[in-house]
Amino acid sequence: MQNHGIKKIVLAYSGGLDTSAIIPWLKENYGDCEVVACVVDIGQDREDLKGVEQKALRSGASECYVVDAREEFISDYVYPVLQTGALYEGSYLLGTSMARPLIAKVLVDVANKVGADALCHGATGKGNDQVRFESTWAALAPHLKVVAPWREWNLRSREALLDYLKERDIPTTASLEKIYSRDENAWHISTEGGVLESPWNAPNKDCWVWTVDPQEAPDQAEQVTVTVKQGKVVAVNGEAMSPFKCLETLNVIGSKHGIGRIDIVENRLVGIKSRGCYETPGGTIIMAALRGVEQLVLDRDSFKWREQLGLEMSYVVYDGRWFAPLRKSLQASAESLAEEVNGEVVLQLYKGQVTAIQKKSPNSLYSEEFATFGEDEVYDHSHAGGFIRLFSLSSRIRALNELKK
Repeated sequence: MQNHGIKKIVLAYSGGLDTSAIIPWLKENYGDCEVVACVVDIGQDREDLKGVEQKALRSGASECYVVDAREEFISDYVYPVLQTGALYEGSYLLGTSMARPLIAKVLVDVANKVGADALCHGATGKGNDQVRFESTWAALAPHLKVVAPWREWNLRSREALLDYLKERDIPTTASLEKIYSRDENAWHISTEGGVLESPWNAPNKDCWVWTVDPQEAPDQAEQVTVTVKQGKVVAVNGEAMSPFKCLETLNVIGSKHGIGRIDIVENRLVGIKSRGCYETPGGTIIMAALRGVEQLVLDRDSFKWREQLGLEMSYVVYDGRWFAPLRKSLQASAESLAEEVNGEVVLQLYKGQVTAIQKKSPNSLYSEEFATFGEDEVYDHSHAGGFIRLFSLSSRIRALNELKK
């Protein structure tokens, strides 16, 4: 045991196997320091939160804070990212990435409250989360020390962790049979490990938790109406609700129809490729609704810029740079574009697919008078000839020069 000069540590606690082992490990390896557990409720399984305080205390924590951040998560983290249209590597809706900076921020708040001198997370040395936690702490609390047990201890397997807790008579509901690693919040649930470690293995039924298999979803399509204001969903089927409630409602509807399943191999920030199955039913519906209104409202150049913002934002959020000036700058631009993204979209849900079948906006740039294939009196076809001649002028000059040669 070394004296690290640390007297009180705030731990990002979930009640799972890793963090249950971290509490006694910290006390044994950091001079019998005081460990304060912090659970951030961002919409994970309610069963996981039952008795979590008692569990932390039985593991050796001196206190356990449970902070309800569900509304803050969706309104201040998820919705802003949605305004940019961010999709990491074209398909991942960033469920874990958006949650980590909020959890890290809450831990800083608790550390300041209890007078802690260190922060601790249970992320492994192979993943992205260690970067997200520690980048947030560097931005918000550079004076606090950081402890990352997975980069220090010699407990390298699930079996070793279970044995460690058994030796100390600390109860856990974890078992060797729980082969998958899962992350759950109000926005999504991810599943990694087990059969998914080989990309040649198709996911089995156990890899999907929230959503009905699209093949077994209802044979009758369902329509849902989503109201959008300034690039944010504010009502579902005509009922105004908070961001979290909108998402919660759409999660239920979407799960029933097998909406929001993806099975991807992604590039982690640390250079490792990982394979995971993600379920984001409500989020997939919301994305389709927002893009539907944008199609009506944003002109061609604005839409192109919004797509560029989304691409850049996907990497900024994935890499844990939430509190960096770049993220705030991208967000400001997206908010400006979203000022007129108001409207209503009817989406059809059917066996895993979401289709925007009706859309309207008071700010729509779509004009039936101009777009019609029938006879109209507002568009002079002959004008197109001059436009094309000017638009292609450089190509024409280049070709004439080639002929001269």
